[in-house]
Amino acid sequence: MYLNMEILDNNLIVKLKGELDHHTSEEVRKKIDKQYNGSSVSNIIMDLNELTFMDSSGIGLIMGRYRNTVDKRGKLIIACENMTIKRILDMSGLLKIIELYPKLDEATNNI
Repeated sequence: MYLNMEILDNNLIVKLKGELDHHTSEEVRKKIDKQYNGSSVSNIIMDLNELTFMDSSGIGLIMGRYRNTVDKRGKLIIACENMTIKRILDMSGLLKIIELYPKLDEATNNI
């Protein structure tokens, strides 16, 4: 699992590459939370375009970060055009509460 984070304006941009599963999600969660809670940003934009696999642990990770943004009166937005990952997000019900855009630049323009 590759994780890259950067702060842009009031947004924490989180780029994930590889497999987000029960082996990797806890470490990813800790790193995201440390960066998010240690900054003054309100929003998280998660770029999932380079994920190759995601299981229920990944859904839990996204849901927890969504709750964190709500607590800070911010938003969580997902950038993903990978049909497999989009299908998992849709089946989980996350797309009923979280906005999805195909590309990262579209997500950053709509927050």
